[in-house]
Amino acid sequence: MIAESAMADEAMVVATAQPDPLEIAVREHSLLVYRISYSVLGDRAEADDATQETFLRALRYGKKFERIQNPKAWLARVAWRVAVERRNHRQTADAEVETNAHEIASRTTGAEQVLLEQERSVLLNALLAALPGTLRHPLILSSIEELSAREVADTLGISEAAVRSRAFRARQILKERLLSLMGDRK
Repeated sequence: MIAESAMADEAMVVATAQPDPLEIAVREHSLLVYRISYSVLGDRAEADDATQETFLRALRYGKKFERIQNPKAWLARVAWRVAVERRNHRQTADAEVETNAHEIASRTTGAEQVLLEQERSVLLNALLAALPGTLRHPLILSSIEELSAREVADTLGISEAAVRSRAFRARQILKERLLSLMGDRK
């Protein structure tokens, strides 16, 4: 009877306990952290490792994590730094962009369509990779990862105006290069 009472008390404490802010952040922002890591590293396994490292750093941050005003932006910044660190320490970095971005969504998709989509993806990834990092990073974070200009600015340590300007310039360069490639094919 005493054991049952102790278990009931423990269950009551667990039921009334506030959810852990880090646990909530992991649930809400793990995909964002993974996508940022993948955008920098271009490798799924490396992105998985960088995602885990990001949340380990948040765990090490301890109780101070609860005081962070914008956990999404903070995690994005940490994810970006972790991924860049991993990329810089990778000794066998390959210049080619990973082409495994697409998975077949439907069995009804024809092989020609799948190959065409893969070619487009490879071309776009190559064009993105050819952009200078100062232009590529704001474009990826704002357009692909859908972070606000403020969040991108906080992540990269630049002003919001610089984020907008660099993303705009990156889009212009991509447009010019795509038009040039389309003109070459005619």
